[in-house]
Amino acid sequence: MFKFLKEKIKSWAEKITREKTKPEEFPEKTEKEKEIGRKEGEKPRKKIIVPAPEKSEEEETKSFFERVREKISKVKISDKEFDVYGEELKTLLLENNVAFPVAEKIISELKGKIVNQEFLKKEVEEQIKDSLKDIIEDILIEPFDLVEKIKEKNEKEKNPYVILFCGINGSGKTTTVAKVAENLKSRGVSAILAAADTFRAASIEQLKFHGDKIGVNVISHEYGSDPASVGFDAIKYAKKNSIECVLIDTAGRMHTAKNLLREMEKIVRVCAPDLKIFIGESITGNDAVEQAGSFNSAIGIDAIILTKADIDEKGGTSLSVGYVVKKPILYLGTGQNYGEIEAFDKKKFVERLGL
Repeated sequence: MFKFLKEKIKSWAEKITREKTKPEEFPEKTEKEKEIGRKEGEKPRKKIIVPAPEKSEEEETKSFFERVREKISKVKISDKEFDVYGEELKTLLLENNVAFPVAEKIISELKGKIVNQEFLKKEVEEQIKDSLKDIIEDILIEPFDLVEKIKEKNEKEKNPYVILFCGINGSGKTTTVAKVAENLKSRGVSAILAAADTFRAASIEQLKFHGDKIGVNVISHEYGSDPASVGFDAIKYAKKNSIECVLIDTAGRMHTAKNLLREMEKIVRVCAPDLKIFIGESITGNDAVEQAGSFNSAIGIDAIILTKADIDEKGGTSLSVGYVVKKPILYLGTGQNYGEIEAFDKKKFVERLGL
């Protein structure tokens, strides 16, 4: 993930420390003599004595070796230097699918952390990496534990916890819904699936296939029926049978199709979900950010799941989408099998970036 980020930071650090170790062209002496030039055979001319500058008390107390070691071992990154390398780093972030406002924020905060700060030369690379790691961890929103949320509602209200899943066509939404159901089941949470995608051919059969494989019941109606009524009936069934969680799979719809988004609003109004999750592909970059923003504006999403994280070589989508819509990423899809879904972990994500 984040191709070439580690190499870029290393190269940047090496350039900075190399430039700082260049010898001064005109080294200062404590006292120097300048002799006016003379022709061969002429008598020496008057010498001009340039007195050494006065030393402060602090400088007087430092030994010669302390002063030498300080000059050799410490560097300070200037504004000018940062502007050159910071622009290169921003370009690299953008190339790795980091949204522009997120890249701007990272560079701005990094500048505040390292410019005009003294670092040991041997530690410049680590200081830049550590600063970048802290900034990225702060940008990522801390995810919550879904099982805890479900248990909390069940204990308080004795009602099922309702989750609505939304996203565009082809993002792996239905498979992801099944993965979440299987994950909840493995953690002791009973669940039921609602086939509220009543438009796409074979969508109901697909969800029923998953339900049979993981041992979870599916509530469905005929194709062309009202999706909101499917969700409503699933909730009613869950209440009657003391099922803890209802997962509603909706039809994939383009984020630009306003009439379909209005239909989603109706499902939300009728089913009153406790959690609305946007499912997007991590490999689509800024498209996923734009899609999540559109769904958030229409129905107010609460969390995000990103699929195909196992083949995402860049990682910028994971960093950007949550920050832009101000919602946490709950899970990453890491393969086709039901168990290949993992809870999003900020520290683990940053480690994958090579920081």
